[in-house]
Amino acid sequence: MGDFDAEWFAQRLGDRTARGIARETAALIRNGALPVGSRLPPVRDIAYALGVSPATVSMAWSDLRRHRIIDGRGRNGAWIRTDRFTARPERLMSSGNYGAGVLNLAIAEPDISLLPPLGAALAHGAQAGRLNSYERVRILPELEAAVRPDWPYEPGAFLATNGGYNAIYTLLHALVRPGVPVAIEDPTALRLLDILEDLNVPILPVECDEAGPLPQSLASALEQRPAAFIFQPRVHSVTGALVSAQRLEALGDVLAGTDALIIEDDGVGGVCAAPRISLGRRFPGRVIHVLSFSKTHGPDLRLAVLSSSATLVEQIQSYRSFSSGWTSRILQAATAWLLTDPATAATVAWARDVYKRRRELLAEELGRRGVTVRAGHGLSVLIPVAQESYAMVTLASRGIAVNAGAKFSPGATNAIRLATSVLPEERAAQVAESIALAASPERTASW
Repeated sequence: MGDFDAEWFAQRLGDRTARGIARETAALIRNGALPVGSRLPPVRDIAYALGVSPATVSMAWSDLRRHRIIDGRGRNGAWIRTDRFTARPERLMSSGNYGAGVLNLAIAEPDISLLPPLGAALAHGAQAGRLNSYERVRILPELEAAVRPDWPYEPGAFLATNGGYNAIYTLLHALVRPGVPVAIEDPTALRLLDILEDLNVPILPVECDEAGPLPQSLASALEQRPAAFIFQPRVHSVTGALVSAQRLEALGDVLAGTDALIIEDDGVGGVCAAPRISLGRRFPGRVIHVLSFSKTHGPDLRLAVLSSSATLVEQIQSYRSFSSGWTSRILQAATAWLLTDPATAATVAWARDVYKRRRELLAEELGRRGVTVRAGHGLSVLIPVAQESYAMVTLASRGIAVNAGAKFSPGATNAIRLATSVLPEERAAQVAESIALAASPERTASW
């Protein structure tokens, strides 16, 4: 790897501040002067050669470590981890590329055949007022009028965003300071974990049961003064658990004595028949409620709506001005048309019934084979297994792709997440038989 002693660095680093050392070392890595795998000299040696304090070099290394450019510490020293400087959602990107013969149940996506047609909606969207204006409109009046009747509380303001995860990513970057912890239900959506890990904040897991996040676990997490608590009201996208009204009130009681932001991520929308719920009526000044239309009306609409106080919406919108600035008026108007179209409402209701039947069919077939799971709600189920890696390999050998439970938790797990939304009903028995072989029959689900 070459000889990269302290003098080598002293000859190449001109800016002796912590930020300068980090920036110029990163440049040496980027241009190949410091190859991946190279070991860095001890902090004290570099500090002596540069004429700075060890604390200054430690701060520089901490910055590079935070961006996952270097790794290691202590007696073994630090080393160059990567020359890749672009953030990468590790949990999302770790999914495999499956061949044509594989039944892909790894992604809890909507069945394309159950989505409404978009032609008429997009034609309507193309007639949206002030089309192609650079005016940064937070939400079209037409879309606000369409979502307001079913909104679970009366918010201070609405904001259209480019999808649900775009909303969460944007609001976290706008409102959460670096290094401040964030509490989140465990398990949770893998993309939410990717966002938090990229933000480099401490993650405080909140345990869940079949009725939602556990109040006592949330209370423990709140002792560390997190900036926010993120959870999925109504339906949990991973487990299919339904948050009860009683549990929601209990969570509200725990949150009442804190100042943490309350971020509600409703990613399933009309896929679930249960009424929408929110803590917004109790905490309108700090609840941010996000509703995505990807699962019900189409992922390519790239549209979600969030609500909060006017003050918080203004801060989120201000951060958006660094990038897109506003969400397409065409897509906003198209979504408004879909939300008020009776034929689309019938399609969504039909899809909801089909998804329910597929979940219940799989649960029934598993029950016949000694594997007990709750059918739940939404588009997927989480199934505990005796050994996660063994279950994954066993299913893969039978041409079935699922996701490891570890992707949905900041801790260790032994579970698989399976998308029921795209499960062909004629293959439910075969899939159940394969799961029974992959999982311990004595293990019953906690969901």
